Amino acid sequence: MDYIKANKAAWEEAFEHRHKGWGDENHNILLNERLPFFCADVAKELEAMDLKDKTVAQFCCNNGRELLSLMQLGAKCGVGFDIAENIIKQAESTAQKAGITNCRFCACNILDIDQQYNHHFDFILFTIGAVTWFEDLNPLFRKVSDCLKPGGILLIHDFHPVMNMLSMPGEPEFNGQDLNRITYSYFRNEPWIENEGMGYMSEPYHSKTFTSFTHTISDIINAVSGSQMRIVRFDEFDYDVGLSDVYDGRGLPLSYLLKAEKID
Repeated sequence: MDYIKANKAAWEEAFEHRHKGWGDENHNILLNERLPFFCADVAKELEAMDLKDKTVAQFCCNNGRELLSLMQLGAKCGVGFDIAENIIKQAESTAQKAGITNCRFCACNILDIDQQYNHHFDFILFTIGAVTWFEDLNPLFRKVSDCLKPGGILLIHDFHPVMNMLSMPGEPEFNGQDLNRITYSYFRNEPWIENEGMGYMSEPYHSKTFTSFTHTISDIINAVSGSQMRIVRFDEFDYDVGLSDVYDGRGLPLSYLLKAEKID
């Protein structure tokens, strides 16, 4: 699991190189908007769920903005888990500034979440880019299953694995005049190695190494369904949710929403 320790160091370094003011106003957004930080399709799904008085969690919660937004739906308490200690501190600060007292945060490797959380949660959320940081999805979703109560719900909102086949603006392979071009294999086995910082959070710089992994839709579905959960909904969308909008609306599956239930 050395890559996980290396990713922790890279994420914490990226936060130290963050854009000026990054995340500093999240508390004001939370105080003035309904379910901010979620796209319309995800917000609609969350609104349709009954989370009132439920215990909820977000795995790989980053700076906590989505979990804190989720608390608007009446959850009894929430817990956010993320590996980067300094980013978790921003989450805690945001919660305090927004007056959200029933949500706490824990800095840890997701695979090492303490057994005190076994059978603890009614709802667990993963959002954009979370599962890509795990080489093997089977222990990840076994941890999810361990932490869910019987009948509890897992919700994953993420970019679609098809996005891994497409070159992004700024990459040498990208050609804006040929957006039908497939650059990478859907079944890529080698990890993605990056040393340019974390684009949405920081300016480009020669960073410590980020290592992430490609997973097919079947990888995801099989790992979830093989971990004492049954998939109850799977939706695909033709728009991206975090990488680039250049391929939006061109008939490709670019993002997805997966909902699964813990089997008794």
